[in-house]
Amino acid sequence: MLSERVLSKVVAACTANYLKLSPCTETRMPAPKPGQPYMLYMHVPFCERLCPYCSFNRFPFREDRAKPYFQNMRKEMRMLKELGYDFDSVYIGGGTPTIMIDELCETIDLARDLFSVKEVSSETNPNHLIPAYLEKLKGRVQRLSVGVQSFDDGLLRQMDRYEKYGCGQEILERIQEASPYFTSMNADMIFNFPAQTEDILIRDIEMVVASGASQTTFYPLMASPSVERSLAATVGPVDYNRERQFYEIICDLLLGDLPDGRPGLFELGSAWTFNRRGTGAAGENAMIDEYVVDYEEYPAIGSGGITYLGQNLYVNTFSVREYNEAIEGGRMSMMGKTTFSLHDRMRYRFMMQLFGLRLDKRQFERDFGMSVERGLPVEMGFMRASGAFATDNADELTLTPKGRYLVVVMMRQFFIGVNNLRDQARAALTGEERELIFGDGCASAATEEAAATSVLDATAARAAQE
Repeated sequence: MLSERVLSKVVAACTANYLKLSPCTETRMPAPKPGQPYMLYMHVPFCERLCPYCSFNRFPFREDRAKPYFQNMRKEMRMLKELGYDFDSVYIGGGTPTIMIDELCETIDLARDLFSVKEVSSETNPNHLIPAYLEKLKGRVQRLSVGVQSFDDGLLRQMDRYEKYGCGQEILERIQEASPYFTSMNADMIFNFPAQTEDILIRDIEMVVASGASQTTFYPLMASPSVERSLAATVGPVDYNRERQFYEIICDLLLGDLPDGRPGLFELGSAWTFNRRGTGAAGENAMIDEYVVDYEEYPAIGSGGITYLGQNLYVNTFSVREYNEAIEGGRMSMMGKTTFSLHDRMRYRFMMQLFGLRLDKRQFERDFGMSVERGLPVEMGFMRASGAFATDNADELTLTPKGRYLVVVMMRQFFIGVNNLRDQARAALTGEERELIFGDGCASAATEEAAATSVLDATAARAAQE
């Protein structure tokens, strides 16, 4: 639809403008603001397989590389404690956080010792849903998110996941066995694969329901420049023309009333998160992948972590070697940052709160000193003209079904922009680490070199001035 195409171009242009890395010379994160709630993000950049659609910082797993890394993440947590931070929520992403289960458990235990942690979310892969791992995670992790992507065996083969993680039926059975161990078991899905038909999508939704997962997240396939070539070579070129149709199918089947008139089996947690009714995953306090909805500011530890504090977004080095050297030298590993203008911060709040299904107009005015209509007249005009708002009064904005899809489009383009930011950091890799990531020719060498030159030259110039 026209509004989707216009929105995609506008958000892409905006993110390209403000998601640009500049050199960062700070050796410690800013101290916390009194009374501000924070969540802690940890990044574990190791995987047994590197999936073609993933833009996160990740490296092939090797124990001698991963073990000292976990030790240094624990040191970095202590640095945050020294700065005065406290956290009631922890999110561990990757990569594959459960790649070394004992190291992960030791890291979670330290986080609970240092901070006021009430809930922990962690990502994993289907092959780690085994009793030996589940018993160790039980009680330590409240929400486990398993990367399924699809239950279709053909798509799993295209993604190089079938051989490693099993067929769709095996994954289904593992989720069924694992679900009772956690308050929330999330099945992470992707929709709009080029080879995905409506029938395959409907079957995926049926399998999610049958799995017993208390939550599911359906992400649209995001073709950022760094993965476009690998996507085209494995699953085919991405076509956004079917995206809205597929999204509507997902919403209809998960949220629609049952034949006997009862409400649908799931309710919305965010524009693309669905919580099963009657479980601990449902309700206003449900944990979701997009922690930025509940925690606008958060420090991130680990190689490739992205921190948002105040008006600054910091990116940690994508080099595990440089990360270890920094932490062992008593400093943090931020290699670049970008600073948001007031207008950018208002746009970010607008998008994230609407993604969480409700924008608080009074809070917006308190925090930014102006109404959302005055601060974002173009954005409000576009969304109103598109019929995006179900509620639009002095207190709040909520979304119509069309509005939810437009927010999905905004988030898709924003995350593509964040992936471009990651590419700028990844481009600075050298030596063996660069070969591990770029040796397969999946990235554009010209783009990598240009970004690396920009970041490294600026860093060298800054160092020369000092």
